[in-house]
Amino acid sequence: MTAATPRGFRDILPREALARERITGVVRECFSAHGYLPVETPLLEDRRVIERGARVKDSAFQLFDSDGSLLMLRPDLTLPVARLVAGRVSAGELPARFRYAAPVVREEPSLRGQPRQFTQLGVELVGEDGAASEVEVVRLLAEALGALEVPDWRIVFGSVTPLTSLLDACAPTPDFREEVLALVHDSDLVTLDELISSTEGLGPAAARALREVCRMGGGAEVIGRLDALLAEAGVDPASRGTAELSALAGSLADLFEQGRLSFDFSIINSFDYYTGIIFKGYAEGIAASLASGGRYDAVLANLGRPGLVACGFALSLERLQEVLGEPGESGVVTPGVRVAARPIRIAVPKGSLFKETVAALAAAGLPTAELADPGRKLVVREGDVEYVIVRAQDAPAFVGHGGADCGICGKDSLIEADLDLLQLVDLGYGGCRFVVAEPRSRAGEAERNYAWRGTVRVATKYPRITQGYYDSIGQQVDIVTLHGNIELGPIVGMADRIVDITATGTTLAENDLVVVDEVMECTARFFAGPAAYRCDKRIRDLARRLAEVAERGSAS
Repeated sequence: MTAATPRGFRDILPREALARERITGVVRECFSAHGYLPVETPLLEDRRVIERGARVKDSAFQLFDSDGSLLMLRPDLTLPVARLVAGRVSAGELPARFRYAAPVVREEPSLRGQPRQFTQLGVELVGEDGAASEVEVVRLLAEALGALEVPDWRIVFGSVTPLTSLLDACAPTPDFREEVLALVHDSDLVTLDELISSTEGLGPAAARALREVCRMGGGAEVIGRLDALLAEAGVDPASRGTAELSALAGSLADLFEQGRLSFDFSIINSFDYYTGIIFKGYAEGIAASLASGGRYDAVLANLGRPGLVACGFALSLERLQEVLGEPGESGVVTPGVRVAARPIRIAVPKGSLFKETVAALAAAGLPTAELADPGRKLVVREGDVEYVIVRAQDAPAFVGHGGADCGICGKDSLIEADLDLLQLVDLGYGGCRFVVAEPRSRAGEAERNYAWRGTVRVATKYPRITQGYYDSIGQQVDIVTLHGNIELGPIVGMADRIVDITATGTTLAENDLVVVDEVMECTARFFAGPAAYRCDKRIRDLARRLAEVAERGSAS
């Protein structure tokens, strides 16, 4: 047996370690030159203390100590440093400027193909004037990216304030507010549109603002459009956050003029963590952010230090390694690929969605003559567009891991992939239903089994959709994952029921299965990788044109 490391953890040999030292040294010198002092926090934190600062996702890396305290391996450095400031830094020691370079550990589905342990190089600034802190921290990130000679880097801004103030002014119920925030956090703008359309009590101006805020992006001029939207929706000028954004844009005007900074309000998330601006750093050829940060005053308030301003960011050492061409592996970077020099790359689903996808892309103004009849080609180049022909189920992985900029697939494939992707447009075709079905001859047996077993056994090739459905109805489920012939599960006694996709119901009927409940309806969606959408205007323009195509199709 090979002496291997656990999945997601690896050894770092001298050649790579030297490269990491060099990168870390450049960043450290940059931070130190601005007065940021080093701090170290424990690898293990008391989960109860960390959760006082902000909501913490469930982690696989937890343990109880001999005192019965639940400890967790730190998932980032911001919360531990905030804890340190709240408990160890007096008012006379503020403002506090801290820097760190340390490993963190995470386990979540969106990290598939990436390490579970990685190193963050970051800073936290606590106690300064809010606007000055934001400007200082953003300029520090820009300086670090420049000092490292990161190719074609860009910093993209958002802010939680416009959306939360809009919801304060127009949300008809608390549940609606929470649903909107959850959908924005998940970057699911398609379901957000559906929720807005189906909610009573929203005026047209509020509905329009809710749809458009998270799709707004561009230079400093976008702030005026945002302010007008919020004004039409009746949001008080004092709470919009646009004045602060305008001031920030003014203080960073040189970086905007150089094309290094831009606004994109699809970036807003983590509403219980960030309380103002949020920003991410990107570079050419990268499918995820190099850096992430923002303003998080509420964390310190939750930890017992209200009234303080806190702002910071963290760089990923592993992603820096790859984008700089150094040895390493983060699973999300394609070194040496210039975004500006290559065509836009679109993941096109083969099979039942293919024909209508080609028609939609053609209607959106893209060249599709060769795509319409690709033969055995897997990659088709037409003008400044490159089509990658993939299985619909694989389209999210291609986009999520940098093999394509954007793509089209069914909603079901996006749910099952569970990757960090922006769902942008419901294209309206490829309609089908997900249903729960059981043998007609065994009606009622699933309920009887559930009564004594306390769980229902379900065969499916869609485990995430199935789990989500049973969670929504409050039933325990044992999922038997199959990859084909799902109907056989209950027929041969492996399962009580199935969750499967159906368009006409013919296959179910031929196998004497009857539908007992509806899970969801599914159509094709256009989606994009966050980096591509936020840094390549062509993706945003394509999303707009496809939305117009879908709207014309629904009206006809």
